Amino acid sequence: ISYSLETLFPQDGKDVFGIDRKSGEIRLRNNLDFEDVNLYRLQVDATDQGNPPLSGHCKVVLEVVDV
Repeated sequence: ISYSLETLFPQDGKDVFGIDRKSGEIRLRNNLDFEDVNLYRLQVDATDQGNPPLSGHCKVVLEVVDV
């Protein structure tokens, strides 16, 4: 299975998260700041190697809390 990540909201948040294409693990690429953005909506797509390939997706919502 191959995973990919799309940032749905905010549009300028594309460089904040990354995904391991093999495991699907989501990691931070940059720092999060509650003052700038307090909510991210991401879409994770998964595609298998079948013939024809099948795919699915899920939405991940991340809320940044100020501590």
